[in-house]
Amino acid sequence: MEKKCSHIAEYLKDVKPQSKRCEDCVKKGDTWLHLRMCLDCGYVGCCDSSKNQHARRHFEETQHPLIESIERGDTWRWCYEDEIFF
Repeated sequence: MEKKCSHIAEYLKDVKPQSKRCEDCVKKGDTWLHLRMCLDCGYVGCCDSSKNQHARRHFEETQHPLIESIERGDTWRWCYEDEIFF
């Protein structure tokens, strides 16, 4: 049986990125590897491979489980709670 994300209907909205960079990294003077956008509020944070993992921290603070990559050419989305791509 294929595992499915249980949050899509609840959180999936038409959101726009709040930024084109990880503003939390900019504030710290740090850099990032890849950017992820929260599909609930549009927050943009750095990925788990980045030093600060701001996208994951945003999830932990807000419980907004869905993100998507906003890197050119990427088309995937991820659910932190269900740990699944969709």
